[in-house]
Amino acid sequence: MPHKRPTQEELEQRKIVGINLETVTDVQSTDFPGHYPGEDHAWDIERFKKGFSVEFHQNDPYEASFSLIGCDASIANAFRRIMIADVPTLAIENVFIWNNTSVIQDEVLAHRLGLIPFTGGREGLHDFLKWFKKPAEGEQPNCTDYNTVELSLDIRCEHNENADPNETDPTKLYHHAHVYAKDIVFKPIGRQAHYFSGENTIRPVNPDILIAKLRPGQEISLTMHMHKGIGSDHAKFSPVATASYRIMPTITITQPILGRDAEKFQKCFPKGVIGLQKVTAQEAAQKGSGYEGHEGELKAVVVDPKSDTVSREALRHEEFKDKVKLGRRRDHFIYLVESTGQWESDAIFLESVQHLKEKAKSLEKQLVNMVR
Repeated sequence: MPHKRPTQEELEQRKIVGINLETVTDVQSTDFPGHYPGEDHAWDIERFKKGFSVEFHQNDPYEASFSLIGCDASIANAFRRIMIADVPTLAIENVFIWNNTSVIQDEVLAHRLGLIPFTGGREGLHDFLKWFKKPAEGEQPNCTDYNTVELSLDIRCEHNENADPNETDPTKLYHHAHVYAKDIVFKPIGRQAHYFSGENTIRPVNPDILIAKLRPGQEISLTMHMHKGIGSDHAKFSPVATASYRIMPTITITQPILGRDAEKFQKCFPKGVIGLQKVTAQEAAQKGSGYEGHEGELKAVVVDPKSDTVSREALRHEEFKDKVKLGRRRDHFIYLVESTGQWESDAIFLESVQHLKEKAKSLEKQLVNMVR
C-alpha cells in the first residue's frame, strides 16, 4: 500500500514543540532519513534554500533583532557562539602606570580600563590593524602602527579657586574630581593618523564611563596599548554586550473566545500579543464557526506571537484549557544582538556567517588531507 503524503498542515505541526500546563512534548526533531516510511528527508541544498529565510525586526547601530527561519538549532547556536567569541575587536591589553595616587589599586584600574569599549574608523579597525604577535621569552615586543594603538591618560585633581565656599559638590569644588573615559587621549602613530582622524578617531563608545574619583593632590598618569583580540581569549574583546536567541512561540486558538473571556484571555499574555476584534456579520452567519449569534461581540485574535514569553498563564484557567494550544517552532530562531559599539549590530551577524564559512572550508580541507 503506497504511503500517503503528509499535508502541509501535518508538516508544519511536526516543527512545533508542545507547551502544556506542566510538560513539554515533541522536543526532538523528526525530519531525518528513515523516521517516516516512504518520505525522503535526506538533506538537500535546494530544499534548504527554499525553506530558509532571514527577517529583520529591528536594525539599529547598537541593537538588532532578526529571525533565522528554516535552519537547525546547531547552526543557530553556532552563529551565536561565533558572535560572542570569534569576531575580533580592539581593546586595551597593556597598561603602563607611571603614577597612580588614587584610591584604586593599579591592577583594578587596569582592569577597568580594559573593559571600556572603543570605536573608530571601520576601515582602520577591520582592515588596516592586524594581529599583534606576542613576543617569545626574552624578545622585545614588535609594536608598530598596524598592530598597536597607543592611548594615554594624564589627570590631576586640583582645587577650584572660583568655587563657592559653601559648595559641597566635588565636581564643582575641584577640577577633575571625576575621571571619565572621555579623558583618554588617542596618540596616532605612523599611518594611523590617516585611518583614524576626525570622526574616525579612536575613542570610547560612551565618553561618560566613570573610571575613578580623585581628590586634590591625587593624580593618574599612564599609557595604554590596544591590540586586536577575540572574545574566547577575554570577554573585553567580545563585540557584543549580549547575543541570544529564543524559539518562536506559537499560539493557536482552537475555539472562539468571546466577550469578557476574550478580555481576560488578552491579559494572560504580554501587551500586544493578543488583540480584540468584533465578530463580523459574515463570521456570525457562517455555520460551524462558533460565532453564530455573536455578531458585534469582541473575540480574541493572535496579533504578535513573537512577543510572547510563553508563561502558560492562559493554561492555568479552566475556561481556556481546551480553547488554546501553546508551542514553539523549533526551526524559527529570534535573535537579539546588542553591539558594544565597535561593530554595527547587523554587521556582527554577517561577520559570523563569514567565519562559519571559513571554518567549514578549513574542516573540508582537513578531511581531504586525511583521505589522501
